[in-house]
Formats: sequence, C-alpha cells, structure tokens
Amino acid sequence: MLRGVRVIKVGGGEIEDAGWLDRFAAGVKPARPAVIVHGGGRRISAWQERLGLPVEMRDGMRVTTPEVAELAQMVLCGPIRSAIVRALRERGVDAVGVAGSDGCLAVELKDPERLGRVGRVTGVDRGFLMRLLDRGMTPVLAPVSVGADGTAVNVNADDAAVAVANALDAAELLFVSDVPGVMRGAERIAAVARADLDELIAGGVVQGGMIAKLKAAVMASRSPTRIGDVGMLTDPTRGTAIRTAEPAVAAGATA
Repeated sequence: MLRGVRVIKVGGGEIEDAGWLDRFAAGVKPARPAVIVHGGGRRISAWQERLGLPVEMRDGMRVTTPEVAELAQMVLCGPIRSAIVRALRERGVDAVGVAGSDGCLAVELKDPERLGRVGRVTGVDRGFLMRLLDRGMTPVLAPVSVGADGTAVNVNADDAAVAVANALDAAELLFVSDVPGVMRGAERIAAVARADLDELIAGGVVQGGMIAKLKAAVMASRSPTRIGDVGMLTDPTRGTAIRTAEPAVAAGATA
C-alpha cells in the first residue's frame, strides 16, 4: 500500500498569481505522493459582486444561497482548478482534477438556517483517491459537493483538507499560503501546541484567514500539520508545526 501521502491545501489570492502558482507546482513535484485540496474564495466573491449577489460571511464561513453554491461549483471546478492542474502538468506532475461533487466527498448541511448551503464532510471516498495515487497521479480536489437532493453544497477547503488527511491517514497535512507561518510580529512561531490556539486567537496574534486554518488544524488529529509558505513543501523545518503536546508556544526563526 502507498505510504507517506501528503495532503496539501492551497487557496487564497496566491493561486491568482501565475508566478506563485509555478513555484507551488515546482514544490509539489518532490513532495509527492500528494492530494491537493484547493479553495478560491476571492474569485467566488469577485463573481458574486459582478453578478450582484451579496457577499456575507458568518463565523468565517460564506453564507451560501443555492445560486451562490452553483457559482462556487462553477468557479472552483472551472478556472481555479484548471489553473492549478495546468501549472502542475507544466512541471511534470501527472495531475488530475476531481471534485467533492464527483462523489469524492459525502456532506451534510451544517446550519441551513444561518449559513444556507454550507456543508460539513461526513465521508471521503478513500479508495478512489488511493487508486489515483497508486497510479502515480496527483488528485486536485475542488471541495464543492452535492447534497442528497443533488444540488450544490459549498464546503470550506480547510475543513475538506482535514477530512481527506484523516481518511488517508496522511503522513502530513500542509496548509500552504503566502506567509511563512503563524507570526508574532516579525517572528515566525516555529511550533504551537493545540491547547494554545484559542489563546493565540483571543490575543490577536492570529487574525483573518489564519484563524480558519488554525481551527482546522486542531481537527487534524491523525496527521502532523504545518502552516506556512511554499518552502514547506521541500523543507521540513519551514512553517509552523501544530503539536499535540509541548512545547506550548515556541518562537522560531524569523522569516
């Protein structure tokens, strides 16, 4: 059985930058076998504004009407995923696009009254992903899925990456962005214990999108987890490691 699989989550504005995406693809090549889980929230928001659909976030999650869910499906399974797959293939990675809506993910609605069609992952088709990996392929997974009624359900990419990592017993879960890791001022925090995450959030050490990544990391109980930039893909000392025990909060090298 294939071992040492990494789950790599990527998203944000970085994937809109062709140069950054090429560097990401170059880093993925030696980091395989890997499953890529991607977001694309900025592009979804841009299209909502263009189409006159209000952008509303609650607790870091996008309030998702049926129209917004369909839009997310079109954006993530269209230009976003295509750009990632193309960049990987140009670097010699045999990448293939898949989606939660293809049957890779089973979902249920989190809180339809408050959030609309936002789902939580209840199951991962582990066998399907492993068969692709066994053939030397790198799945690029758009997390958008479908509900029991066959209509689109928006799924947070951080949460989907955790679910996939747990299902595959991944050797490592990497949240890749454009920052070196969890930062305290100008210094990168080399490692934090899970017990310290609430304190870091409450103290304002981490803000914005990093909060969602940290909360998702707490759920990645089966896989060692790091948060940081593309350098993590080839350097095990990069990023911020999420520890299950001490050290509590340790200052690391500067970026």
